[in-house]
Amino acid sequence: MKHSLLLAALATLLLTYPSRIALAQVSTTSTSVSSPAQFLGYKLGDRFTPHHRLIAYAEQVARQLPGRVKLIPYGQTHEGRQLMVVVVASEANLARLEEIRTNNLKRTGLLEGTPTPAPQPPIAWLSYNVHGNEAVSSEAFMEVLYRLTNTSDTLSRKILNTTVVLLDPGLNPDGHDRYVNWYNQMLGANPDPTPAAREHSEPWPGGRYTHYLFDPNRDWAWQTQENTQQRMVLYQQWMPQLHADFHEMGAESAYYFAPSAKPYHQDITPYQRQFQQTIGQYSSRAFDKNGWLYYTRERYDLFYPSYGDTYPTYNGAIGMTFEQGGGGRAGLAFQKDDGDTLTLRQRIDHHYTSGIATLESVADRPAEIVKEFGQFFDKARNTPIGAYKSYVIKANGDAGRIRALQQLLDRNKISYGYAGKAQTAAGAFNYSTQKTEKNMAVAAEDMVISAYQPKSTLLKILFEPNSALEDSATYDITAWSLPYAYGLQTYGLTTRLNPVNDAPTPPVAPVAPANAYAYLIRWQSLPAVKTLTALMKQNVRVRVAEKPFEVEGKSYPYGTLIVTRTGNEHFGDRLGALVNQTATANGAAYTPVKTGFVTTGSDFGSGSVSGLRAPKVGLVTGEGTPPPSAGEVWHFFDQTLNYPITLLDGSTLGNLAWTKLDVLILPSNFNYSRILPEKTLTALREWIRAGGKLIAMERAASFLAGKDGFDLKEKSGDGDKADKVRRSNVADSLRVYADRERSALSDETPGSIYRVNMDTTHPLGFGLTGGYYSLVLNAYNFDFLKDGWNVGYLKNDNYVAGFSGKNVKGKLKNTLLMGVQTMGRGSVVYLADDPLFRGFWYNGQLLFSNAVFMVN
Repeated sequence: MKHSLLLAALATLLLTYPSRIALAQVSTTSTSVSSPAQFLGYKLGDRFTPHHRLIAYAEQVARQLPGRVKLIPYGQTHEGRQLMVVVVASEANLARLEEIRTNNLKRTGLLEGTPTPAPQPPIAWLSYNVHGNEAVSSEAFMEVLYRLTNTSDTLSRKILNTTVVLLDPGLNPDGHDRYVNWYNQMLGANPDPTPAAREHSEPWPGGRYTHYLFDPNRDWAWQTQENTQQRMVLYQQWMPQLHADFHEMGAESAYYFAPSAKPYHQDITPYQRQFQQTIGQYSSRAFDKNGWLYYTRERYDLFYPSYGDTYPTYNGAIGMTFEQGGGGRAGLAFQKDDGDTLTLRQRIDHHYTSGIATLESVADRPAEIVKEFGQFFDKARNTPIGAYKSYVIKANGDAGRIRALQQLLDRNKISYGYAGKAQTAAGAFNYSTQKTEKNMAVAAEDMVISAYQPKSTLLKILFEPNSALEDSATYDITAWSLPYAYGLQTYGLTTRLNPVNDAPTPPVAPVAPANAYAYLIRWQSLPAVKTLTALMKQNVRVRVAEKPFEVEGKSYPYGTLIVTRTGNEHFGDRLGALVNQTATANGAAYTPVKTGFVTTGSDFGSGSVSGLRAPKVGLVTGEGTPPPSAGEVWHFFDQTLNYPITLLDGSTLGNLAWTKLDVLILPSNFNYSRILPEKTLTALREWIRAGGKLIAMERAASFLAGKDGFDLKEKSGDGDKADKVRRSNVADSLRVYADRERSALSDETPGSIYRVNMDTTHPLGFGLTGGYYSLVLNAYNFDFLKDGWNVGYLKNDNYVAGFSGKNVKGKLKNTLLMGVQTMGRGSVVYLADDPLFRGFWYNGQLLFSNAVFMVN
């Protein structure tokens, strides 16, 4: 009891004692602007502030200082919270704000026209709270805003006279408020710094993620989430010269700022690398003055292209991450292992200080920054980097994949066009074969992307077949090439091929006659899946062809959807119009036919043409599940397919009414041994045998391996032979402590691309005839199924791109990745890798849809 009281008293003292930051020596008193404390009714650091109060404070400041502050709302979150940036500038610059913005875009080439000759200030964008439970940064936002609006402060005047500052108070308001609301409920009269206190144990799923449990800091390039999509529209309208992203990490850590750790992507310019050092110098100077601990050049690299530091960097800006020790666990006060108590006030001071130091580094060299930024885009338009100066993407009759890629390119302001005429290209690198072809036939309707454009660097990085790693100790996935992600036949040309803007004339859509015998939809990509689920929701009976066939002079592949009048008689003459409306709304092509008598293959009444039913789908969530693993599935059903899915807490599986489900999805989870004890596992097996379908992903598949009734097994070792080799090389295997981190990488594959051998005749492989590439995140080392179907597997030479540790490469040979086991009347689908990873692996969405709707 005495110990607890002492800790509470210490926490209170630390929260109320004046901070020792150097910048506090500069008066931030402003006669015209309310301080955060005056507006909120409490001092910053005394409690966490909900998002709507952050917005309200920004609105108050804008009302009090309209000549220097402008608010730009840019959207709403899924839960209805306001997304907004706050622009702070000198009165002169705010008065010509639109001119500054458009001049900047004209210099990049993203907007036509000649910029005015007036001096161009750099644009600095500071983003806060992309991870919702890293809540300190939103508190620091208010402190930074208040400092910048102090017209009597010399440094603030210098910053605003030279720079236009954009502040985003919260990139993830839904996650932020999930954390803040929970924490405020846990808090008593005083914060308890004891690590075991309940206020330091945030419940699942935590506030880090968005409403759909996505990590928004991994979504900058892919833009799968509505927060990101709305923010990036605004970002592309401003294209800042500097972007700073504020985060938190473990509570035991110090403070991290630039320069970043290796690997740096090879295409980061010398000036961008140099400015990493500049940021470090300015930040360290301020931290040294206060005696604060910090570190640089460790852990946080500049490689994966979809972060808040790398994406701006690949768009010409100076991008960097700031990480404060704390995070959701730290709360208002947290006693660290060394006995010190970390307070929210201290964390605010650190982020505030690094933010002001960063803006000062820009204010000291505005002309230089603007010049270098302009040269980045001049080079992109005229002498683009990389071996390939053009990319050709074959149409191949699959408009769905092409449209999906075009949507991503549009969001990133990457321009494209079409070949316009048939021609031949020499020296074309084939992404599928990874070989260069002497001559490649380009069709008039093929999509063409020229590297001679403002977004050339981003284009090159997103399309590079294999990204060069200067250091294997990277923070994230190491491969992401879009041709593999979208399953599109792509060629890289070393010569320039200028596209034409006119899109090829689309084929005339067939009229859906009311008396058609059937309507056929090729199962190629997501539009077909969305059409299927929309028809199911309207109680339309749909069949699927399990074999290829030919009818009325046209060929149709495995998985073709068939909507016959038989079984849909209750729609009468409305069936054709309903199919037309549904397919058109979802972007799928369809063909009406007058007969079910096929030229080759099986007639529509054959046993090889099966009826599909709308399954009732459940998804296991809850403690032990990495939230994104569940969130990706939830988002796919809810937002992509608009198809119902029931979210089940894993702890309730023992009481589940199994007959209420047709499909159960087990995402990756660390606690399956707890939520699937033998009694529940027995009930699960009985449900499968009765006709249920289980989809086991990643660690779920690994958990089932070797369990009674499940055919999945891990590969066995080489026994005595392997032991003999290890013993003979024991001296070479002795570990060096200093190399421990790098040695551990030998057993990892942090997101590498492998070409998968697919059995496209199996329902799990329907529509993947162009090949399938998997983003391999773990080497589960599964053996082939002896009695089931080995639908997707790796042989000896399937590696394509990314880093794979030396110990992993052996496991990723002759290994099962996707398989189906029949169990009674039901089935188990094993997916060793996550086909919905971060929502951007487009081809994986078709594979996953096959698992849900086609298998069994």
